[in-house]
Order: sequence, then C-alpha cells, then structure tokens
Amino acid sequence: MDAAPAVTQTNRRLLGLAGTGLVAALAAVVATTLAAALAQAVGVDFEIPDGGETVPLGGFAVVTGFFSVVGTVIAVALLRWSARPAERFLWTAASLTAISLVPPLLAGANTTTTTVALLGLHLVPAAVMIPTLTRSLRARAG
Repeated sequence: MDAAPAVTQTNRRLLGLAGTGLVAALAAVVATTLAAALAQAVGVDFEIPDGGETVPLGGFAVVTGFFSVVGTVIAVALLRWSARPAERFLWTAASLTAISLVPPLLAGANTTTTTVALLGLHLVPAAVMIPTLTRSLRARAG
C-alpha cells in the first residue's frame, strides 16, 4: 500500500523536472535565436568555412533545442538515480559546455567576430539551462 504513493511522488518529481526543463529549453531557444539574429544584424556572417553558406537562424534554434532537451534528460536521469543529482548535473553540464566551446575555436571561421559570436551563442543556452535545472534539482531532490 505504501509503494503506490512513493511511485506517484517519484513520478511527480520527474515529470515536474521534465516540464521545467522543457520550458527552460524553449526559453534557451528563443534567447539563442535572438542573440544570433542580433549578431547577424551587427555584421556577423556565420559563414561555414569552405562552404560559402551561412548558418541560418533556424539552425541555431534546432541545435539549441536538441541539446537543451538532452540536458533535461540528463537531469531527469540524475534525479532518478543519483544521490546528489544537482551537484552531479552542475558538473556534467559545465563540463559539456566547456567541451562545446572547442569546435568554434577549431572550425576556422573567416573572422574573429564569428568565432567570438559562436562562443557566446554556446554560453547563452547554458546560462539559461544550467541554473534552471540545477535549482529545480535541488528543490526536488529532498
């Protein structure tokens, strides 16, 4: 008889975190897309090296949305199976964010402004997702 309420409570915690993550992902997508549009408006071209094409704004939105959902899945898994989910998520997300900064440095963009803008566009969704999910994990882990 006690097992059913425990399962329901666990499911509520997991679903609540997933909901928070999806709302944060939407905010991250909007913030990153707006930041990319602003960068383009001031002259950043986001040209793909050796391709001559530029990264479309929709590309920033899709990639941000995908990796924000991946981060949410990681947070949910840690809430379910870790004794210290918030701390483990924070370290994991910060490490993955640091790793994500390497490709823009190696991509060989045509200008320094493009490289700097790409680095900034990696940090925008991290600034939305990491604090939101870490706070939510701390609140739900008890």
